[in-house]
Amino acid sequence: MADHLSKINSPADLKKLDVAELNELAQEIRDYIINNVSVTGGHLAPSLGVVELTLALHHVFNSPVDKFIWDVGHQAYAHKIITGRRDQFPQNRQMGGISGFPNRSESPHDAFGTGHASTSISAGYGMVCARDLAADDYHVISVIGDGSMSGGLAFEGLNNAGASKRSFIVVLNDNKMSISPNVGALSKYLAYFITDPRMNRLKAQLMDFAGKLPQGERITRSWGRLENSIKAMLAPGMFFEQLGFRYIGPLDGHNTEDLINIFNKVKGLKGPILVHILSQKGKGYQPAEQNATQFHGIGSFDKHSGKTNGTSAHPSYTSVFGKTAVKLAEKHKSLVTITAAMTDGVGLTEFAAKYPQRFFDVGIAEGHAVTFAAGLAAQGYRPVVAIYSTFLQRGYDQIIHDAALQKLPIIFAVDRAGLVGDDGPTHHGCFDLAYLRNVPGITIFVPSDENELQHMLHTAVQWRQGPIVIRYPRGTGVGVHMDEEFKTLEPGKGEVARTGSDGAILTLGPVFWEAMAAAQLLEESGISLTVVNMRSLKPLDTGLLADLSERFGKIMTIEEGTVVGGFGSSVLENYSQMDGEIPKVKCLGLPDCFIEQGKRSKLLQKVGLDVEGIVLQARNFFAAQSNSDTRKLKLKDAVKPQDVRHHRQYKDAQGVGGSPGFSKVDRKSGTDRPGVR
Repeated sequence: MADHLSKINSPADLKKLDVAELNELAQEIRDYIINNVSVTGGHLAPSLGVVELTLALHHVFNSPVDKFIWDVGHQAYAHKIITGRRDQFPQNRQMGGISGFPNRSESPHDAFGTGHASTSISAGYGMVCARDLAADDYHVISVIGDGSMSGGLAFEGLNNAGASKRSFIVVLNDNKMSISPNVGALSKYLAYFITDPRMNRLKAQLMDFAGKLPQGERITRSWGRLENSIKAMLAPGMFFEQLGFRYIGPLDGHNTEDLINIFNKVKGLKGPILVHILSQKGKGYQPAEQNATQFHGIGSFDKHSGKTNGTSAHPSYTSVFGKTAVKLAEKHKSLVTITAAMTDGVGLTEFAAKYPQRFFDVGIAEGHAVTFAAGLAAQGYRPVVAIYSTFLQRGYDQIIHDAALQKLPIIFAVDRAGLVGDDGPTHHGCFDLAYLRNVPGITIFVPSDENELQHMLHTAVQWRQGPIVIRYPRGTGVGVHMDEEFKTLEPGKGEVARTGSDGAILTLGPVFWEAMAAAQLLEESGISLTVVNMRSLKPLDTGLLADLSERFGKIMTIEEGTVVGGFGSSVLENYSQMDGEIPKVKCLGLPDCFIEQGKRSKLLQKVGLDVEGIVLQARNFFAAQSNSDTRKLKLKDAVKPQDVRHHRQYKDAQGVGGSPGFSKVDRKSGTDRPGVR
């Protein structure tokens, strides 16, 4: 087999290859991507679907002088490999390695950083105007998928750019997929004339007739060209033409020669141009072709069988949410669920199959999802809006204006909260606690484990006092006992899981278990700490906070969210309003910066939110409060974070994540009484 890839150090090297060699290179790149992603995980299917397109673009245009903007950017692996990052690609999405998305600080070939959908046209048009203002001369090419076209921002950009008459190239990569199969009128419109049965019946009849005539082969070839011309005239072209774009296509996105020829012609045209290509997500790797959703973003897997590596004995938070939603829907006929093109990602596949009339996938349109839910809630339904933390940012105005201001009882299931790992800063759910807690009338629950998650969702369905948020992380739960019967939890009521005499640690979310392990280790060095699972951020348990302030001079808060304006800030604000002496508060959380990609465990260690990090910071903070021995702990022999997450220390827990042997503060008497948190 030819070895072209080892000689490609920049896009300039592509220009030395002919079409046959480029096709050989395409196969090499596919193999290279599959080999590496099978080890590191990543966005496999999207990148496999655009290899020929990537080669054709770089063969014709001149990056980095010409600017490429890859919408979302999860399809940019081939782009990265041929722009000088081939040898770094084995460290893709790893701590200290290259990003899984285009990143301006990483390479001059990454003209714009991406990670969220539908941004490429607006950003590209901004670059077009910057070029024209500077009287410069280069091409701007935005590559956007048909899934991203369901986002309103894409149409805002198209509308503005089309009316301008400025030279700008948009490539619409149409694979009928975003992550889950595309939904909505636009997707159907793009596919209609390509798959219309009348067109296909007519084609079959004419092909059969032509085959019986002299020169039949030549006639069938001519019909193919005529068919494409008719489609281009009648189908999506008219839509984009009305927006001011010259429409070209649809084209075979895997025909390198045709793509190069078309882009060479487009290169010389003026004004806004949209090139429509048809591609296959997962192209060249059978498991990804057959299940593009599974291989959209995947962990490590066996490249021969396509089977993922490693499974946990514990259910994920996402799956617990999905199964709980199905159970609740059986009793609550008004319950409906909404997702923004992430049916599988947010755990609603089973719900969609069992209650198809009560499930809504609105496409990549988070703002619309929130206001759509508001409309349903205004008519008496109980919408559950399941969106990743980082994507919910896009619906913030709607949360305030359409949900909270009208006190509508919408349930927001905020998945992937906290550090998500390999996808990096565009996908970490760092900010939701801070940007949600300042919304008047909103209630915010944060479960410490998967059992509390199901109880909180049950509680939320009964809530009628405005929007309610349930925020939970990516990945598997801690392995607690799952109650068969749902329990109603009161917002604003925390639980004391461990009592001590030297200070208190207040936790929000699953970091509770790291805090429990840290407290056990600190006890061995003579520092005795109370540990509290606060359960809700808004409202706070102000009564419990007042009791703790009377008992302790020092309190530490821990959250897996930004320390700027989050849980710790809320505790500080509460104490600032109290009369008399207040405790000294130290806030642990995610630092005020964008956090790189990497394995979640390593990132938690880096920011000091693993067990050892909490121990070290707590020892320094509480040591002066205690007269006990503060000798250095032998952390290498201590309880490990995974032991806590898997509940090896507290495996007998019953109830709502309760742990036998711990005490619970009686807030009326100030004394300890047996019980569970």
